[in-house]
Amino acid sequence: MSTETTPQKSFRSISLPPLAALALALGMIGSTFIAANTWRDVRKQPEKNNIRVTGSAKKRIASDLIEWSATIEGKGTDRTAAYVTLKSGTDKVVAFLKAQGIEPDDIKTQSARIDEEFEMEREDKVIPGTNVPIRTETRKSIGFRALQIVTVSSANVPQIEKASREITSLLEDGVFVTSNNPRYYYTKLGELKLEMLAEAAKDARSRAENILFSAGNTQIGSLVDSSMGIININPANSTETSTEGNNDTSSYEKDIITIVRAEYTVK
Repeated sequence: MSTETTPQKSFRSISLPPLAALALALGMIGSTFIAANTWRDVRKQPEKNNIRVTGSAKKRIASDLIEWSATIEGKGTDRTAAYVTLKSGTDKVVAFLKAQGIEPDDIKTQSARIDEEFEMEREDKVIPGTNVPIRTETRKSIGFRALQIVTVSSANVPQIEKASREITSLLEDGVFVTSNNPRYYYTKLGELKLEMLAEAAKDARSRAENILFSAGNTQIGSLVDSSMGIININPANSTETSTEGNNDTSSYEKDIITIVRAEYTVK
């Protein structure tokens, strides 16, 4: 009778040095910690973003100061004659302005300028004994020209506009006068800019609230950052923009446009 023996598997025991065993244990603990934190990050809701908006404000303003000038010209065969003609014309212009009701203190007369005028005389000559022409040019004095500018600065805009249109009637009296384009200003611009910036800031917040409400009743949080954009002062109804900002002086009525950029947190 034979006796069968069942083979048994042998296990080889491995012993690790104390430092290796400690490193392995720490590695397993670290892996467990990373896995747990990764799962927690996956379940955590993403952080909310800030919202950036641009607000603007626009207002129509009327100029409260006008500056205008007229150029008077006088001519003569010599400096004295030119100046006498100029002075006569300037006196008539100043008298005309005072007759229009303009205050004498608002009228300023600049220094006179007198220049000699020339014209070129050309003559073609042929060298004796040849057919070669030679052109000679000679500068010849034709007299003197005197110029003077009269300026007016006033808060009475309609009055000065009327004078600027009617001043050329003096041409009928032999006065050589040219009416220059008026320039219009708004003297309370500093105060208005503060008001407009406040309106633009309100518009920026209103836009942010409307955007967030449309996106799902999300509420706007606190202001994180804000900056002032370019201020443009354009002629009325003009859409012109400039990276440096416009400051129109050609129109009586103007549109002032301010821009504010703002950033808010989102609740």
